[in-house]
Amino acid sequence: MLLKTTFGGNKAVLSRLGGTGAARGQQVLRGCSCRSPSAIMLEKEPPNSSEGQQGWFSARNGSGSSLDLESVVQPLALNLWDVVLCISGTIISCENAIVVVVIFYTPAFRAPMFLLIGSLATADLLAGLGLILHFAFVYLIPSEAVSLLTVGLLVTSFTASVGSLLTITIDRYLSLYNALTYYSERTVTRTYIMLILTWGASICYGLLPVMGWNCLKEPSACSIVRPLTKSHLIILSVSFLAVFAAMLQLYVQICRIVCRHAHQIAVQRHFLASSHYDTTRKGIATLAVILGTFASCWLPFAVYGLLGDDSSPALYTYVTLLPATYNSMLNPVIYAFRNQEIQKVLWAVCCGCFSSTLPFRSRSPSDV
Repeated sequence: MLLKTTFGGNKAVLSRLGGTGAARGQQVLRGCSCRSPSAIMLEKEPPNSSEGQQGWFSARNGSGSSLDLESVVQPLALNLWDVVLCISGTIISCENAIVVVVIFYTPAFRAPMFLLIGSLATADLLAGLGLILHFAFVYLIPSEAVSLLTVGLLVTSFTASVGSLLTITIDRYLSLYNALTYYSERTVTRTYIMLILTWGASICYGLLPVMGWNCLKEPSACSIVRPLTKSHLIILSVSFLAVFAAMLQLYVQICRIVCRHAHQIAVQRHFLASSHYDTTRKGIATLAVILGTFASCWLPFAVYGLLGDDSSPALYTYVTLLPATYNSMLNPVIYAFRNQEIQKVLWAVCCGCFSSTLPFRSRSPSDV
């Protein structure tokens, strides 16, 4: 009806125009297209537009720069990197859930060493769940507020994981340095203090983006991982590097103590030099695996977090972030599944003869 009325009015106007004016008006009408507003809008917005095709960590612009932890309202095209991160989160959650359950339901595992291993497993479990939840909320239930919460969970869990590794290193060093006074109430108190400080600092780091320290309103301040700001990621990277430096120094001291103890035992028991060499070599190899795993997993992302910015390619961030998640996958193997007491419980569960009162030999963290 609207089109008919419009064209009817135009014809009436043309009938009152002169010959030249009428002819000119007819040409105008013949050149005018009768397209609907929706057709005009479709013409202005091509269907192959890249808007709304970003993945979880993809850029908000078309340059492929800066990972995006911020969810978008539009439907997202599935990103292969995000699928890999979600699968990694699933494996991490399953591994660490086993460790948490074993330590929680075994009363014999209440020594400081097992409390610290339990803290590490809990942090890695939350990290795995955070990867899964963030993937689900971005691709299935897009929500900016929920996305910020999951980002805070990831920051908290990964920071607690790195902090727990440092506390385990400190505990191992003290068990060798103060071997005579290690098994005392003072050690238990010190362990709880380290756990409170570790989780307190981690929660504070995770609350920062949730409480407003993010780059949602100022994209130019974004880091290589949205919505974390550049200054926030620099603080996290410097913290990781400081933890690595502290662990390196402590493991060097542990290596010296182990070598000195092995030499003293070899002299007292008249062991052969080859036996002393083998014992020392095994100890150094174990420490090298522990420290090398942490360095290879976290150092690339920490260094790139300091050097990269919002315009850095997202691919580089994926390549450095994925190994960092693998650290949470390897931690149960290095710190829990190699422990003989935990192995006994796992074998007992597999055989169907689990008992929470299984006898265990009290061991020092240096034996693990």
